Amino acid sequence: MNSDKILAEQTDVQVKRTWKMPVAYSLAALLLAFFGATASGDVTLRLNDKSQAFSIDDISAPGAPILWGLFVLVAAVAAWSILCTATRRAPSRWLSALLMALAGIGTVFGFLVYAGSGSSGVVTLTSLLVSTIAISTPLIFGSLSGVVSEHVGVVNIAIEGDLLVGAFAGVMAASFFQTPYAGVIAAPLAGALLGSLLALFSVRYGVDQIIVGVVLNVLALGLTTFFYGTLMKVSPQALNTNQFSLTPIKIPLLAEIPVIGPMLFNQTLLVYLMYLAVAFLTVFLYRSRWGLRLRACGEHPKAADTVGINVNRTRSRNAILASAFAGLGGAFFTIGSGLAFTDNISAGNGYIALAAMILGKWHPVGATAAAVMFGFAQAVARMLPNVAPAIPSDLVSMIPYLVTIVAVAGFVGQSKAPAAENIPYVK
Repeated sequence: MNSDKILAEQTDVQVKRTWKMPVAYSLAALLLAFFGATASGDVTLRLNDKSQAFSIDDISAPGAPILWGLFVLVAAVAAWSILCTATRRAPSRWLSALLMALAGIGTVFGFLVYAGSGSSGVVTLTSLLVSTIAISTPLIFGSLSGVVSEHVGVVNIAIEGDLLVGAFAGVMAASFFQTPYAGVIAAPLAGALLGSLLALFSVRYGVDQIIVGVVLNVLALGLTTFFYGTLMKVSPQALNTNQFSLTPIKIPLLAEIPVIGPMLFNQTLLVYLMYLAVAFLTVFLYRSRWGLRLRACGEHPKAADTVGINVNRTRSRNAILASAFAGLGGAFFTIGSGLAFTDNISAGNGYIALAAMILGKWHPVGATAAAVMFGFAQAVARMLPNVAPAIPSDLVSMIPYLVTIVAVAGFVGQSKAPAAENIPYVK
């Protein structure tokens, strides 16, 4: 009798309903209905890009019908989600991800159409997507840094500091040696140097990793601010100039593909290195001896030690490697964007990258997708003043951070971090 009761309780737990996604989809549908009911005038969409060999004419159409069409799409997704939840059906992961993407893209696109309806501004979709990939690059490098370090058992709160020192070292080396490629080399080295401090205190001496990460962020901010004021401002032409920045590398034929070509294949070297980093970690983290050892140290270090793996050495080396990834991403803020270094130029992107890693469930592809979503939010925030100047600038600047809070609070779900992270291993 007791066994039957326990089995019934276990079955009830397995099919427990959650109304999180149906509510989210329903709210998105209601928002699109409001947009469709209040939109007036035409919206102009631009798919043309100056880098293409051929031009595409702008598309002008009434905004309201487009918004009502998007409403029908998102409402259908909401109805499907409500049906699955009410009947306790478990859809496949890929179908759920596809419908989530459709609802998200439809809602954001509807917001852009609503902002551009009746406005003199033009919604430049191709430029928006190009900016999304560029802005996402440091976020992706930062989230990959978190994936590597946390899989090996080290919580890397210092991603923000890694980005900051990478941006600082990148522009300084590029200015001093008068070539941006010197900055591409110096940025990951600076990140690795900060990562070595993380490994020293958290792995060697067993200090709480979160505390060490916060201290390193403050250290990076203090050092870069000090040297910016004492060195860079004294001789900006020699140490902090934007004259030696990376230029876009156009891949023949592929860059001519409408919309997708300029977005993916007319970017700087940092973007192409980001593609390689995502592919490398996706394969080798789960399909190589190095990846198996790394994950073993983060999941069950005692078991890894019994088969001859030096746990603390593996943790130290990969924590330094992870920080090098973030340092390389920090170079985007200076030599990757054609900008000189300024105080706190990373502006909290390291924490957004950390959120992307959690939202992506500690997987390189998932973290990349989440980082692209946050990058898209920033690209929209930058484009909105040109499309709808009436929207308050303070509200626009809040968009990326609001998206981060909503995504992490509402869509993370039951994410499971590596079991032994932030737990020092004593042999």
